[in-house]
Amino acid sequence: MTSEPTGRAVGPYDAAFLPRLRMSFRAAREPVVEPASKFGGQPVWLDGPAWPVHPRSGVPLVFIGQFRVPGDEVRLAYLFLHEEGEVMGGDTPEDGEAVVLLQPGGRIPTFASIGAPGTRGRTLWRWGPYYTEAPVEWLTDLTPMPPEPEEAANQAAACSRYLRGEGPDVDFPEGEVPGDFMGGEAVYPNDQAFGIGPSWQFLCQFEDRGEAKEDPFFLNFGYGSGFVFLSPDHLEGRFMSDCS
Repeated sequence: MTSEPTGRAVGPYDAAFLPRLRMSFRAAREPVVEPASKFGGQPVWLDGPAWPVHPRSGVPLVFIGQFRVPGDEVRLAYLFLHEEGEVMGGDTPEDGEAVVLLQPGGRIPTFASIGAPGTRGRTLWRWGPYYTEAPVEWLTDLTPMPPEPEEAANQAAACSRYLRGEGPDVDFPEGEVPGDFMGGEAVYPNDQAFGIGPSWQFLCQFEDRGEAKEDPFFLNFGYGSGFVFLSPDHLEGRFMSDCS
């Protein structure tokens, strides 16, 4: 199942794609070579390799994953983040330490530094024995959000609108709010999409994890979440992380 463009979204606080779909993770039995949504492994390039590097050090960014862009055409949004013993993704969405590339036919962001042909960096990992970093690859299954978490996510988004002065008073839901999903309205830990322009459209979000042995991979957003956005023409991407 996939989300579809609504054609009505005007910014990061509207539902650009519907329905909201829950992300779950399934270990890949062999290297993924199809344009499927996934975390880790190697990018499945549709327009040819374009691995981003850190704008100052030149070190290749870490490949986090790729996500199918809703719509009739097969397109992917590729996410790369800087990681060096700190919260991943930089201080702002346009400092070059977090790069989202769209293929086919996407625009490379002006702040992104692309490595020379043949550049290839690390991929997503999890903790292995003796605190070694073990590369991983997890397919991302998208399934309908069950009614209770769907309602909790909608209520949390409505509470954020109220706190931004954009809607009526709504209490934050008492139950667990989903943290890994595509489409619908985002659930921001601090109620706003910091550094994201008013016309950018929310694509997906996912929680950080990696301290527990059973976690599928390691992501450090300061006990928060990561968010991927698309430009209104779906040719360029942005990433934002926020901690609770």
